[in-house]
Formats: sequence, structure tokens, C-alpha cells
Amino acid sequence: MAGVVLVAGLAAAQTDAKVETVPILSAGVAFVPTVEGGQTTLTSVVAPVVLVPIGDKWLVESRVTFEGDFARQDGTGPFVGPVEKEIDYAEVDYIANRYMTVTAGRFLTPFGIYNERLYPVWVRNLQTEPLILPLEESSSNGAMVRGGIPVAKNVAINYAAFFSTLSTNQYLDSDREVGGRFGLFFSRQRVEVGVSVLHKLQEDHDNYYGAHVEWQPRVVPFDIRSEYVDAPSGRGYWIEPALRLSSIHRWHPVTSRLQVVGRIQQFLPHGIPDDDELPSVNTKQAEFGFNYYIADGWRVVASTGRQFSSAGNQNVWTVGMTYRFALPLGHGGL
Repeated sequence: MAGVVLVAGLAAAQTDAKVETVPILSAGVAFVPTVEGGQTTLTSVVAPVVLVPIGDKWLVESRVTFEGDFARQDGTGPFVGPVEKEIDYAEVDYIANRYMTVTAGRFLTPFGIYNERLYPVWVRNLQTEPLILPLEESSSNGAMVRGGIPVAKNVAINYAAFFSTLSTNQYLDSDREVGGRFGLFFSRQRVEVGVSVLHKLQEDHDNYYGAHVEWQPRVVPFDIRSEYVDAPSGRGYWIEPALRLSSIHRWHPVTSRLQVVGRIQQFLPHGIPDDDELPSVNTKQAEFGFNYYIADGWRVVASTGRQFSSAGNQNVWTVGMTYRFALPLGHGGL
């Protein structure tokens, strides 16, 4: 979000015009029933986001997620379950210059790309989460610097480095750690490649390593994303291509709102993972799905796939809807 403010600030500087800024309230809502191994879970998510710009240098932003995963009691009874509440981020951003933004507070940990860029239900192409997602630290409490620096006509470096302190609060939990993500973006080819590193400053002082690739060609509405993580609990990867069928002009009236998506992934544990959200054995999963955009911010989502492991194979499928809106809390303009 800070990047949007940064761009606005640069535009104002170039035109010598003053930009009025207003707070924005946004929210994402999803209802996505998921069937995994014959067990149905009714997943419901509400995630409000608040952005409060202060001048053209400061931004206060926060997102809170309320998620209910409701399953049948004793396998046959009514759907019950807790509603989990999480403060994903609550931060203050200072745009020091066009190359650096400084952040303090609670922020999404800049390790890998899924958690920080793709996790919200209104953004992700497939509603199921990658197997390796628990290896990515979700949120950190501390300080971060990030930005981008052009190094050639077609190449820019993007970076994020952070320090996080220990917190055991139920809604503000984080570990004491340092790390960052560093990437190269090739604007002509629209390709980004990057690496992530993270070092725990507590307990066993473990190291985490990651790598990612993204490509969005100019000629077709296609993108492919991939990520790899190696951690003490295990290592794994996912590869996810997605295509908007608006590129098929012959069927344009039917396909212009349709996106098809696929994902292959694998996780290999190192021994028995200490996180019960990670598979305990070598696990592979293949999925195929689609997103149909009914209107701006509103879509129908569905996917089907199969998981393969020595613990037993099982089918995984989802169907549901996601919706997002944004509401300015005031009036602004040039």
C-alpha cells in the first residue's frame, strides 16, 4: 500500500501539484466451503483494511482478519467452530525518499511472496493455501526498511530488511528474528527473481531460505508464480500459472471474465515437523480451478485437485465467492 502513496508523492513532485489524501476503508469477504478427504469445512473470512495517509510522507495502515472454519461436530452433527481473530499488520510507514520506506509496528514478514503479496482471499488465485505457507512467518513486530533502486535501463533491485522482537500476545504474536527479501525486476521482460533469508534470534537460532520467480508477459493476460522454501522443518515448492481467457477473442463475450488457474506443489519434511499444519510425510498436490469475475471486486471461485502421500491420497476441492470493496472516508483531489 505504501507503494501507491509513494507513486502519488512522486507524481506530485514532478508536477509541482499538491495532492490531497483521504483515509480509505476497505474490506475483503469470502465464503469458501472446502472438502478435503471427504471432510467439509465452511470457511468464512472478513478482513477490514484501514489506510490513513498523513501528508505525502506518512501512512498508517492496518488489517485485521476474522476467520471461521466450521466443521461438522463429531463428523455428522451441525457445523461448529471458533472464529479466529488476527491483527495481520498495524504499522506506520514513512516515505523517506523514492528509494526507501521505513516501517515501524506490526507488519507482514517480508519472507517469500505468498504471505505478503498473495494471501488475502480477494487476491489469491486458488483459495487453498500452499503446503509450505506455515514455513513463512506471517507477521513481525519491529522495524523494516524497503524500497526499489534502478540499476540499469531495464533492471531494478527491490529490497526489504527487517528486525522483529518477541511477543507472546495472542493477537500480536511474533518471534525475535532478522531477515529480508531481495529481488531483481526486469521491466522489459516483466520478470522478477528473488531470494529470502531469515535467522531466528531465539531457541535453536534456525535459518530459513527462500526463492521466488514471477513472470507476466506483455502479449497475453498470463502470469506464472513460483516459490521455494528450505527450513528446519522441511522444504518444498509451488508453481502456479494463471490465464485470463479474454485473450481468446473468438469467445470474448463468454470468456472475458474467466480466469483459469493451476498449481503443482510438494513438501518434504525433515523428520517430524514441529508445526501440525505441515504434512508429516512427503506430500504432493495438483490442483486446477477457475475464477469468474461477476463485477469489479466480486468473483465466483472453484477448484479441484488431489493430494498424494504415503499417509493416503485424498481429493481436495473448493467452491465459493469472494468480494472486496474500498470506500474513501472523505473528499480529496488535486
